[in-house]
Order: sequence, then C-alpha cells, then structure tokens
Amino acid sequence: MLSWSDHRYGSVALGAVAFAESSFFPVPPDVLLISLGLGRPRRSLWYGLICTALSVAGGMFGYFVGLALFESLGQRILEFYGAMDEYVQVGRLYRENLVVALGAAGFTPIPYKVFTIAAGAFAIPLVPFVIISAVSRGARFFLVAGLLYLHGERVRSWIERYFSLFTILFFVLLLGGFVLVRWVL
Repeated sequence: MLSWSDHRYGSVALGAVAFAESSFFPVPPDVLLISLGLGRPRRSLWYGLICTALSVAGGMFGYFVGLALFESLGQRILEFYGAMDEYVQVGRLYRENLVVALGAAGFTPIPYKVFTIAAGAFAIPLVPFVIISAVSRGARFFLVAGLLYLHGERVRSWIERYFSLFTILFFVLLLGGFVLVRWVL
C-alpha cells in the first residue's frame, strides 16, 4: 500500500475509492489515505482534501441513486449489502435528527453508502445533506491527514511495526460498523 505514495496515480486512486465508497463500494478510503499520507506526510492534507471532496461527490451520486434510481439500482445495492431493513430505520433516524444521523454515518465506520442512498430515497433536502456530509467526512479524513502531517515519520515507523495489528483492528472496526448498523437500526 505504501507504494501508492510514489505512484503518479495515487491521488487518482484515492479519489476513485473515496467516491465509490460513498455510494456502492465496500472498502473505505482510509487505508489508501493512510498509505499515501505515510509515504508522503507533507502531502497528507492534500490527500485529506481529495478524500473529502470525492467522498462528498460520491455521496451526492448515492443521493441521486436513491432519489432517481432507487427501484432500479439503489435497492439492489442495499440488498447486496443486506441493508434493506437498515434503510427503513435510516429514514426514521433522518426524521428524528438529520444532523446527528448523517453526521455520525459520515464520521464513523457505519456504512455511509446506506445513508447516502436513503437520503435521496427519502428526499432529504440536498443542501443540508451536502453540508453535513462535507463537515462529517472532512472531520474524519482531515483528522487522519492532520495526524499524518504532524507526526508522519514517527507514525510510519509505528504503523510498520504494528501493521498486522492495525489491519486486524481496521477490519474489526469496519465489520463492527456493519454490525452496529444492523443491531442499532
């Protein structure tokens, strides 16, 4: 993964993964963001911006899928992830508190794509959706990018030493996000 930092298309790959993860892809961009930031700590904030901007754009694509293509595409994506029951609960959460529901989904390992598709399907107003997404996704990605920018080389040696543990922890958190959505919602 660290080799992406020297690849001339590393930023493009990061943007593509960030976009796709917000609407249909299961792997979050954090792994690539960390890899790029570890390889080039001084560019970490740039990588955080790419990740945030393309994640929000991908969220808007997910919103469009929910709004205009729910029956033909959105429902299939949610069924693929076994998230149809959660979709109904997300609608309830949006009615109760849009800011908390979408903000938590944007910042935590909760599968954000369920929330983006549901936002369109439930016709959540687009402007608040974009603002909340930008703030929550930006907070998530710039937290990582900022730590890498400030502590890149120290963090790099630490992560290289404990990479296996971090990988296991990352996937436990990712799976935990899916379980949390299923259990809480």
